[in-house]
Amino acid sequence: MNDFVIETKQLTKIYGKQTVVSNVSLHVKKGRIYGLLGRNGAGKTTIMKMILGLTPITSGQVDVFGKNIKGQEKRVFPRIGAMIETPGFYPNLTGTENLEIFAKLRGTAAPHAVENALKVVGLPYKDKKLFGKYSLGMKQRLGIANAILHEPELLILDEPTNGLDPIGIAEVREFIKNLSTMCEKTILISSHILSEISLLADDIGIIDKGILLEESSMRELEKKNRRYVLLQVSDIPKASLILERQFGLKDYSVQDDHTIRLYDTSLDIAAINKALVVQDVAVIGSGLYNDSLEDYFKKITGGEGIA
Repeated sequence: MNDFVIETKQLTKIYGKQTVVSNVSLHVKKGRIYGLLGRNGAGKTTIMKMILGLTPITSGQVDVFGKNIKGQEKRVFPRIGAMIETPGFYPNLTGTENLEIFAKLRGTAAPHAVENALKVVGLPYKDKKLFGKYSLGMKQRLGIANAILHEPELLILDEPTNGLDPIGIAEVREFIKNLSTMCEKTILISSHILSEISLLADDIGIIDKGILLEESSMRELEKKNRRYVLLQVSDIPKASLILERQFGLKDYSVQDDHTIRLYDTSLDIAAINKALVVQDVAVIGSGLYNDSLEDYFKKITGGEGIA
C-alpha cells in the first residue's frame, strides 16, 4: 500500500476546445507539504477544484486516502479542509461569528472548535472587529481557520499568501509549517511565487499550461541546482570508481551516459582530471556551474521565470 494521501491519475480538464489540465499525475505524501507551483492560469486552481469535486473531471482519476473519490465523497470530503480562491465571509459579522455559522453548517462537534481554530492562526476569539474591516492578511488567516475547524487530516490551500505584504507572507508561512509539523497535517498548497514554495514545501510539482513538467522533493531539486562541478567523461562506471576510491567522493550524481555532477566544489579539479586520464578515462569537458532554481524553472518551462 502506498503512502499517498492524494494521487491523481492522468487528470484532465477540457472546457470546450481548450485543455486547461492535461494528464496530470500528482503524488502527495502523508504528513508533508506539497507545493504546486506555476504561473497564474497554469491550471493549479482547476486541479484543486477537481480533487474537491467542485469541478467535474473530464478524464482521469483522483484518489484521496487511497480511495477513488467518485462515489466516496461523503466519506472522504469530511476529512479535508480547503480554501480555494478568495475566502467568502459575511462582512457585517465578526470572525468568531462567521466561524460559528460555518461550524453549525458543517456539523463540527467539538465544543471549542472555533476558539481552537482562531488560536492556531493567531486571530482573537470573540473580538468585536467585523470581517469587513479585516486586513487582507487577517482574511486569509480566517479562511485557513475555517478550513481547519473540523480538524481535517488534509488541507488544500489555493494561493494562501496571495496579495499579502512580506510580514503577512512570513506569518502565514510559519503557521502553515506548524500545521504540518506540530498538527501533523498533510497540505497541498498552490502558489506562483517560487521563493515562497522553496521556503515552505517538502515536495514540489511544477505545472505550466496545464502540464505537470516535474515532480520532486525540494531537497532533490535544490541538490540538482546547487553549485557543482560538471564532468563529461568517456567511461562513467570507471570514473565513478576512481572518484570514490582515490578521492573518497560520495556526494555526486550521474546525469547520463557521459556526465557526472560533483557537489563538493572545493575539489582539485586538475588532480581529478589527471587521475582520470592516467587511468584511461577520457575527460571530454569539466567546469564549475552555479545554476539557480530560477534558472532551472526558466529552462524547463521554456520561458520567463516565476516570481
